[in-house]
Amino acid sequence: MTSPLADSHAFSGFSVDDLDRARAFYEEVLGLRTSSESGGIPGILRLHLAGGNDVLVYAKGEGHTPATYTVLNFPVPDVDTAVDELVSRGVEFLRYDDPPTDEKGVMRAGGPLIAWFADPAGNVFSVIAQD
Repeated sequence: MTSPLADSHAFSGFSVDDLDRARAFYEEVLGLRTSSESGGIPGILRLHLAGGNDVLVYAKGEGHTPATYTVLNFPVPDVDTAVDELVSRGVEFLRYDDPPTDEKGVMRAGGPLIAWFADPAGNVFSVIAQD
């Protein structure tokens, strides 16, 4: 049996409260490419990620509630180097007791090294050790 979704180029999306502030953070702080290519629909931003993947970011204004989970993970060859670079650009890493993170915000207790930070809308992103 074939599925109409089996060959679909699916993508994910999440909301922000202020699209201009989010775009500035994604471009100027994280160094990501963005575009407003949305078929003429206002309030839509595309994050262009490596490998030809895009993520849809949409403005929700005051109705936005930050996700309570990690919405985007960035695999990196060296988590400590990535954390240091992002901190130098003004990113603040989140600290957790469970799972425990160290003074840099890196979780080193089992599993891959991972460190979490939030975008200006409060959505959680991570840098995670590549497999």
